[in-house]
Amino acid sequence: MHLQHSSKRHRAPAALAALVTALGLTAIAPSADAAQPHADRAHGFASLAGGTTGGAGGRVVTVTTQADLEKYAAADEPYVIRVAGTIQAEPFGANIVVASDKTIVGVGTKGELVSGELHLNPGTSNVVIRNLTIRDSAIQGDWDCKDTDFDGIQMDTADHVWIDHNRFSNICDGQLDIRKDSDYITVSHNRFENNNKTFGIGWTTNVVTKITIDHNWFRNTKQRNPSADNCRYAHLYNNYLSEQPDDGDPTWTYGNWSRGRTEMVIENSYYDGLRHPYQADDTAELVQRGSILKNTTGRTDAHGDAFDPRALYRYHLDPAAAVPALVEKFSGPQASLRKP
Repeated sequence: MHLQHSSKRHRAPAALAALVTALGLTAIAPSADAAQPHADRAHGFASLAGGTTGGAGGRVVTVTTQADLEKYAAADEPYVIRVAGTIQAEPFGANIVVASDKTIVGVGTKGELVSGELHLNPGTSNVVIRNLTIRDSAIQGDWDCKDTDFDGIQMDTADHVWIDHNRFSNICDGQLDIRKDSDYITVSHNRFENNNKTFGIGWTTNVVTKITIDHNWFRNTKQRNPSADNCRYAHLYNNYLSEQPDDGDPTWTYGNWSRGRTEMVIENSYYDGLRHPYQADDTAELVQRGSILKNTTGRTDAHGDAFDPRALYRYHLDPAAAVPALVEKFSGPQASLRKP
């Protein structure tokens, strides 16, 4: 069972069109390949090689406690797990293991995991995590988080994962860590807020990971927005990076970083008030086209040919000038993502 649009399913495209009109931009034609703000199927790399359907076809359950979330998320059989209300993890920083063939979706805008981590172990496949707020596992006074590993979502050698319409705030250490050859990943329409080490990809010497990152808002996040190390393909488009904090560190304050042997393509994104909007190691490749830089300083590296995303999958680019308004409106949990 796919998550379905609400009865107001046509309002999102209409609202998007209204925003474009208000900005004086060319109208966006509807397209089957467009990653619509409230689409119910994975797009980008998560849609390839069999696709990502999560718990489709499994039982639909509603959870309000950590014990029930842990029970159904770790089960062998597929489940669509609806998180209703706030779940406070105990002990602080606790890992909640998510097994293969699971959808975890917040009900309305109230589904929350507080002070806990969703953890995908090696070999996990076919997981959808949507419409949740994951927050407040940071430790006061430990800005660098060198002695803890409290992530919002962490995965090791997982494949076919769709992370969509979530809000991450005040996490220690990473809000989203995609590690150790995880593959066929899409990260879309999320809000990453109020963090130091935000979104890392890699922790491997292999060059395997293929990842799509689109329509996310990185707000008041210092570094790793994302940092992509040894990715085979990293496709970033229509992302909005703004309000970068300044803690006096000129080197480890940056937007996107293509590291190791990553091939990165950035398209039609919007960088507002950033230091080092996008940069690349000498061993990596980075192609940028169509993005807008406003009040930025520092590195804007571009070298190599990287890859052609359109040779791999279909997608729709919104105009860069429309990105702040679109992302502010449609990123993070949405009331109109109807529960299954």
